Amino acid sequence: MASTSNKGKGIAEGSSQPQSQPQPQPHQPQSPPNPPVLSRYESQKRRDWNTFCQYLRNQQPPVHISQCGSNHILDFLQYLDQFGKTKVHIHGCIFFGQVEPAGQCNCPLKQAWGSLDALIGRLRAAFEENGGLPERNPFAGGGIRVFLREVRDSQAKARGVPYKKRKKRKKRNPMKSHDGEDGTTGTSSSSNLPS
Repeated sequence: MASTSNKGKGIAEGSSQPQSQPQPQPHQPQSPPNPPVLSRYESQKRRDWNTFCQYLRNQQPPVHISQCGSNHILDFLQYLDQFGKTKVHIHGCIFFGQVEPAGQCNCPLKQAWGSLDALIGRLRAAFEENGGLPERNPFAGGGIRVFLREVRDSQAKARGVPYKKRKKRKKRNPMKSHDGEDGTTGTSSSSNLPS
């Protein structure tokens, strides 16, 4: 019995008896924590931002993003036309203004207006996320909006596809009538309807 009580006493008092030390584990490489999975939009926005910044660095002389103006952005958009996949008929083409041309032509391929519009939206957001001030955002400038409108209209005419802006439908909130016992009356929904 004495040996059992001594054993317990040693544990409680911090015994000087040697205790088994944990064996050192062989070094195992730790995998880096997984970065958060980005949405398709966020991934595309990051790619677009990196591409635009690289375009500015490739200018002679290189342009810092803080010095970027609408001219740099317009040049970038026109530079992207070489990678476009949308056939845009020129005025002299026999297929100009036809929705479904019957044959092939040598008209250039360009970036579609919708692609450019979405690109500018992503770059506008990325500019502010990377420390740019909203009031100094070159992607939000009037010159960019005018350029996009001109591209939209010219592509619509050249391809014979009229651009129609979708009207947003307003959601109607049903108005509740209060047949109040407190003496107040509310407006009924029928009063807002055309007669």
